[in-house]
Amino acid sequence: MPYTYKRGKSGMIFTISGLLIFSVVLWGLIAPEMMEQAMESTMTQMIQHFGWFYILSTAFFLGFCFYLGFGPYRHMKLGKKVDTPEYNYFTWLGMLFAAGMGVGLVFWGVGEPMSHYVEPPPGVESESQEAAEQGLLYGVFHWGFHPWAIYAIVALGLAFAKFRKDLPGLISSTFYPILGDRIRGPIGKTIDIIAIVATTVGIATSFGLSTMQVGIGFSHVFGWDNGTMMQLMIISVVTIIFLISVVSGLNKGMRLLSIGNLSLAGVLLLVGLLLGPTVFILEHFSKTFGQYATGFMQMTFQTTPYSEGEWVQDWTLFYWAWVISWSPFVGTFIARISRGRTLQEFIIGVLFVPTLVTILWFVTFGGSGLYYEMFENIDLAQAVLDEPEAGFFLVLSQLPFGGLLGFAGLLLIIIFFITSANSATYVLGVFSSSGSMNPRSYVLIIWGLLISAISAVLLLSGGIEGLQATATITSFPFMIIMLFMTVAIFRSLRKEGKEKHQIPEKEDW
Repeated sequence: MPYTYKRGKSGMIFTISGLLIFSVVLWGLIAPEMMEQAMESTMTQMIQHFGWFYILSTAFFLGFCFYLGFGPYRHMKLGKKVDTPEYNYFTWLGMLFAAGMGVGLVFWGVGEPMSHYVEPPPGVESESQEAAEQGLLYGVFHWGFHPWAIYAIVALGLAFAKFRKDLPGLISSTFYPILGDRIRGPIGKTIDIIAIVATTVGIATSFGLSTMQVGIGFSHVFGWDNGTMMQLMIISVVTIIFLISVVSGLNKGMRLLSIGNLSLAGVLLLVGLLLGPTVFILEHFSKTFGQYATGFMQMTFQTTPYSEGEWVQDWTLFYWAWVISWSPFVGTFIARISRGRTLQEFIIGVLFVPTLVTILWFVTFGGSGLYYEMFENIDLAQAVLDEPEAGFFLVLSQLPFGGLLGFAGLLLIIIFFITSANSATYVLGVFSSSGSMNPRSYVLIIWGLLISAISAVLLLSGGIEGLQATATITSFPFMIIMLFMTVAIFRSLRKEGKEKHQIPEKEDW
């Protein structure tokens, strides 16, 4: 029987959240250098002192996902017994990538392996074969199981609360099994405020960084100047397009964009595999897959107690903190599109399929970049290290029909940009509509315009890096929230299992 919940007013939550967000943005506008120094210093201290906690927490999230996907509750549905998936599998996967990792894979698919090739992990010789292997391996590790497990925890908590218990689509709702009606009180409001601030700051930062990446794409493909005017034009055009898409609804605009984007990404991946160093790519796919499987546990729990460990702090720990700060946004969107799927189907789709695609993507494009650097004597590594967002276009330019492929790559990034902004605006609309999964159009438009305005202001003032550090700082309190969220999920599952007097078989759920 569903939990009962009396919806309360959320004006206080959004007033406080709005003031906090406005204060941070105002700081970034008035004193961007001061903000950047203060936030980056705080972020560095946080990662240095609590890096071990990030490592253990992320490992726990992943283990908990494996337990849910393959344990006794694997046939539990994210919804009622009669619910069926709203989207087919291909569309669902496309929407997952659109919200979660699309822009990141394009940005870092070449950028990270080439960066590690020049500046490898400790103990590895720079620009060596081992550096190339480690570059691809760590790229896959940072974009594989672990970040998707973090997103999955938030998505599962929200999906159970909304679709099985008919609670509002708010982060605080996931704590009903622990707090009961107290989620309407100060604790619940604090949870929602943290989630809203983390989401808004993270989205605004990503919007600004994505604008810079699209600008680089126009510069490489068309030779246009990647200046301030170009970036403002990109923000304006993208804002118009994604607002039209988000108002059209997930079943129209977002669905069509996601299908098109996943198809275009698949075509580029196939072309990169066939026109690039195919044998090298296939051999490295096998090698990287094996290294990832055998070194998985060691990399998962890697810390550096006998050294300062700057490389681990700058890459792995920063990634985990950044992904956690993004999880309210991505997790909420994944929950919205996953109704009716079983836990096992959800875990396989959210963890295993994206990880397999990640390995293939990194090895195809990152591996091609390393091949051209090491065997064709084409100087790409240093250029990519200096400007990682250009790596994807530099690799495409080495292939036959490089100009056409560069244009297709730019189109891919733009659509990923639009779909990410679309899903982000939708999530903020949910949070500002008392958790309704179908927020009103005017709410979505307001949020879309606000995020675009914040990004434009910060690009002009140079405050993007400070805001990025701020988003990472918010990850620490939200990581604590996520740990308690796993307790709430388990309690809910165990309660339903006890009510049925035994662990049910598949047909009973």
